[in-house]
Amino acid sequence: MRFSRMVSKTLRSDPPDAETASHRLMLRAGLIHQVASGVYSYLPLGLRSLRKIENIIREEMDAAGGQELRMPALQPQELWEQTGRREAFGDNMFSFEDRRGRPMVLAPTHEEVVTNLVKANVQSYRDLPLILYQIQTKFRDEPRPRAGLVRVREFDMKDAYSFNADEASLDESYQAMAQAYRNIFRRCGLPVMMAEADSGAIGGKDSHEFLLATETGEDTVITCPSCSYTANAEKAESTYPEVPTEPDQSLEEVSTPGIKTIAGLADFLGVPESKTLKAVFYMSDGEPVFVTIRGDLDVNEVKLKNALQSHDLRLAEDQEVKAAGLVAGSASAIGINGIKRVADLSITSGNNFVVGANKPDTHFKYANYPRDFDTDILADIALAQPGQLCPRCGHALEATKGIEVGHIFKLGTFFSETLGAMFLDSEGQQRPIIMGCYGIGVGRLLAAAVEKNNDENGIVFPIPIAPYQVHVVGLNMSNEEVASAADRLYQEMQEAGIDVLYDDREEAAAGVKFNDADLLGLPVRLVVSPRNLKNAQVEVKGRTDSEAGSVSVDGVVEEVRRRLAEATL
Repeated sequence: MRFSRMVSKTLRSDPPDAETASHRLMLRAGLIHQVASGVYSYLPLGLRSLRKIENIIREEMDAAGGQELRMPALQPQELWEQTGRREAFGDNMFSFEDRRGRPMVLAPTHEEVVTNLVKANVQSYRDLPLILYQIQTKFRDEPRPRAGLVRVREFDMKDAYSFNADEASLDESYQAMAQAYRNIFRRCGLPVMMAEADSGAIGGKDSHEFLLATETGEDTVITCPSCSYTANAEKAESTYPEVPTEPDQSLEEVSTPGIKTIAGLADFLGVPESKTLKAVFYMSDGEPVFVTIRGDLDVNEVKLKNALQSHDLRLAEDQEVKAAGLVAGSASAIGINGIKRVADLSITSGNNFVVGANKPDTHFKYANYPRDFDTDILADIALAQPGQLCPRCGHALEATKGIEVGHIFKLGTFFSETLGAMFLDSEGQQRPIIMGCYGIGVGRLLAAAVEKNNDENGIVFPIPIAPYQVHVVGLNMSNEEVASAADRLYQEMQEAGIDVLYDDREEAAAGVKFNDADLLGLPVRLVVSPRNLKNAQVEVKGRTDSEAGSVSVDGVVEEVRRRLAEATL
């Protein structure tokens, strides 16, 4: 491709609304163009990288036994209503009516459609196992699109689905997909973490995310440096310090004027926060929920949502708290009835807690569970924090930020039972097919690669996913000798099967061309200039090399091949 013919143009300065390095650099380098909030066009350079990522995915999915198909993004809403997931996705799902008044949706994922497809094509255990996959456009009406391609409303995704006769077979498919994912991310130049994860609205049992560590990531990953325990914060478990027990004492009311926070309460009464119980109010599917947790811990809202089996969970607003008869800042579960009560397991670790007395400026000392209050649900709903102890080995946990680039689930039989996807086993008994699903955000993977691989000058593309492998730069293109040599080199690269971008602009100064080359971040840069041609040489420089070298004109192709081969070993 000749630079002078490219539709996209590089930008000299950062776009004002760019939030992250990948967002900023992909806009500046002309990889993407924003159409609306969370909606982007892929320009030719960006699309070339995207296609290379897709090809890597296809190769690894095929090697793992996958079969590619393509399912429609447009789907009847009734299919989603059969599984109850229309309500579960809520406002995140694009929905509308067609001209006949039939409710339709733009699919955020394809479990329903693929289950019906397999239902029509699988009758016997002899037809299993199957792994089907596609690369398709998905739609989610994200409330806060951000960071370029990291969180968008229209996105490209590889989703795969496994269909198995038993749990052992499912585990084989799951492990095959996990290894395929490791291969995909390694080939894309991304050092990812495989973390235990929550399944979310998609449902299922075992679940793992693949995350790329970066400070701009929107996910928090809890890790143990001792035993390698790794989990998304939404799923992570931890062991927190136990509170020493003491002889139970009777409830004692105490005046706490103006005290509204746990920190203020602990300071006022001279007790550690771990000797208090915190009350937090939520609305779950329109109904109030009273949550109790030890004062030194925080609520993990994903765990809480799962414990409640809630579709819509949010913190209660002030007027909702008052309408429920609750006293913010001085509330406890003591005497509370008629409201769903949930408590964290931490209320069983310790005794003689300080709690609200359910009237302003007043608390109780020496509250104990279950003597003084009860709960409808007792579960682990605490947010794991760095510094707490690993549930596997007891070492102190650490935390890092990351971008999710892949997610795998063991779905079980929910979809097959709900939609009637059954098979006859070896004994002639009808059984539901056991399913798994496996997703990779293709555009997000490209953004993550740029987020991880950049410097102060621009993108540093990993070779396998770079839009072009080589950037030929002609300096002083009005010089016929330079133009002829650069044209010839460009032709030789193409004939050798090397992806090459040729900066043939006559009007652009050398500094502009070098800046654009650094910004685009292609693996190898070749410079053709009058000075080098006097010695029958071409300047060669890797994107991360500190100094440029020279190679004879006749040896350029071989030198480029050597560099590309060494870098991909």
